Amino acid sequence: MMSELKLPELFGCDVFNEATMRQRLPEKVYLGWKNCIATGTQLPLDVANEIAEAMKNWATEKGATHYTHWFQPMTGITAEKHDSFISPTGDGRVIMEFSGKELVRGEPDASSFPSGGLRATFEARGYTAWDPTACAFVRDKSLYIPTCFFSYTGESLDKKTPLLRSMDEVSREAIRILRLFGDSDTKRVIASVGAEQEYFLLPKDLYAQREDLRLTGRTLFGAQPPKGQELDDHYFGTIRTRVSEFMRDLDEQLWRLGILSKTKHNEGAPCQHELAPIYTDANTACDGNQLTMAIMKKCAAKHNLVCLLHEKPFAGVNGSGKHNNWSLATDSGKNLFSPGKTPSQNARFLVFLAAFIAGVDEYQDFLRCTVATASNDHRLGANEAPPAIISIFLGDELTAIIQSIIDGTNYQEPEKGMLRIGVDVLPAIPKDTTDRNRTSPLAFTGNKFEFRMLGSSQSIAGPNIALNTIMAEELGKFADELEKAEDFDATLQKLVSKTLREHSRIIFGGNGYGDEWKEEAARRGLSNYPSAAQALPTYIDQKNIDLVTRHGVFTEAEFRARHVIHLESYNKVVNIEARTMVDMAQHQILPAALKYCHELCDTVNAKRSLDIPCKAESGMIADLTTHTEGLYEAINHLKKALTFVPKDRESAARYYHGTIIPLMDSLRTDADILEVLTAKEYWPYPTYSDILYY
Repeated sequence: MMSELKLPELFGCDVFNEATMRQRLPEKVYLGWKNCIATGTQLPLDVANEIAEAMKNWATEKGATHYTHWFQPMTGITAEKHDSFISPTGDGRVIMEFSGKELVRGEPDASSFPSGGLRATFEARGYTAWDPTACAFVRDKSLYIPTCFFSYTGESLDKKTPLLRSMDEVSREAIRILRLFGDSDTKRVIASVGAEQEYFLLPKDLYAQREDLRLTGRTLFGAQPPKGQELDDHYFGTIRTRVSEFMRDLDEQLWRLGILSKTKHNEGAPCQHELAPIYTDANTACDGNQLTMAIMKKCAAKHNLVCLLHEKPFAGVNGSGKHNNWSLATDSGKNLFSPGKTPSQNARFLVFLAAFIAGVDEYQDFLRCTVATASNDHRLGANEAPPAIISIFLGDELTAIIQSIIDGTNYQEPEKGMLRIGVDVLPAIPKDTTDRNRTSPLAFTGNKFEFRMLGSSQSIAGPNIALNTIMAEELGKFADELEKAEDFDATLQKLVSKTLREHSRIIFGGNGYGDEWKEEAARRGLSNYPSAAQALPTYIDQKNIDLVTRHGVFTEAEFRARHVIHLESYNKVVNIEARTMVDMAQHQILPAALKYCHELCDTVNAKRSLDIPCKAESGMIADLTTHTEGLYEAINHLKKALTFVPKDRESAARYYHGTIIPLMDSLRTDADILEVLTAKEYWPYPTYSDILYY
């Protein structure tokens, strides 16, 4: 506990990290592991055995009795199967054993995880393989071993494996560029990520009373409270004691696991908060974010709270996203998106910047698909999140520099001449010279790009796989051209200028929320897919398939399987929400409103028998009757429509988006009016006012 350990001692104390390995392993074994990491070769069994023994001893000293291969199937969450360390001795006793074979490979049942057609239900065999680049850790009396997950026939069934492949690819292509700039020391380029996490905290007792929250993670009904977030009094406000205690507990648990939890604050909506980590390599960041989401939920329960990670738990107030801060750095710590102060550094920066701009423009649909979910549809495009149109914000000064390169004109800065890459007159490119643009999906923030479209509940693996892969593609094209150049500076100048000119349409610094941008984006030829149902068919465009297979990030079968899984997830989520709405409206809302109406009718009859005016009650009865009839009809329309869902996945997604969701909205309209009309003691579940201002 913090009372027993100082923070530097506490941090990473439950992680079998490199420092622990160096301390507990023989030097030969430690160096063997380091060599395997550096070269990507298989770990020899004798080395694995020694690591397993040391890992087991370390874990059992911390109270662990079991181990688990912790993996990330295509559900978007993590999975685990726990085995104990015990092994019988033959005389009625047991010993604690853990072999290199058990460390390196496991065999969980794969039949009930999404496979997108890669595996039939009866084909149950799946394997996990230790990811030696990720640290094992102890949690809940078990040793957790981060692993990849794949099928009996070798296809990837998880999110970690393609992420690791994409990291290797972007490193390989980035090093080709660095070599051209005279860097012979860098051995690896690291995709670095920091994922800011937004979330809601609610009292457990109020959450338990709402079927929609329990089954779908969001409120399917709810009239707007008298007060929302219009006073901006929650944003960065004083953190209430109960929440502060949760945050303190959460920080300690994350720090013990080596997760760099840095910042915490209240967000814009009531009951909404944010946690931001220091960024690290993409693989570690993805593991850390998955752990963070899981620990948030368990930690909240300890404090009699519930953590909601849904993108839009409450209509009318801000939803939750996940800002994915992405950059590239050398193994010596040099950020390749840091503008730099010398001409050679600037030239290198502009090459990486141009490659990123080209990649985002060429593969904007692919990026859009990586954040396309049923839950994120409620958030994207609203006045709280980026629009569904992909664009890049660079800031005024960097945009002006790029325009000068495109036009071949003078950059308007005092005492600077013609802007030519690699020439001494190129100015130092500044950082943070303009305000942030919170409406931009991809904003340059000094030395990294902030991808702001991710949903709060989703894995960050998919978006980072896409960013890594498109960057590898463009850097590879650049390297192909520059490696054969006779005049490097001239070729570089021409290449960067041509790339920026051809892809400048993706750069936009204005208000992404306005209708004017939609019109302007259409004129520029940018795609606009407001919903997942519209975006997901583009996922398997041939150019996307060619991209991921060319770089070995996915096989075509693996990539098509992801498309199937995304569509199935969308359809299932909307179906569950629609059926939950029907159930709540039919068995809770309608009976409550009718019961209250019946009481009013009894009051009217009693008053009339005494010849007492009952104008108020009569008017209320008329309003209640109008909307109970409307609700009853809406329930039946939605129930009937659910029986006609097409079998084909893409057709079903279009049907859910075009038919089912509008019927759900219609049903909600009458239900929310009835909430306002019905006396509070009759209403069957807590209202927005109850929950958001508990």
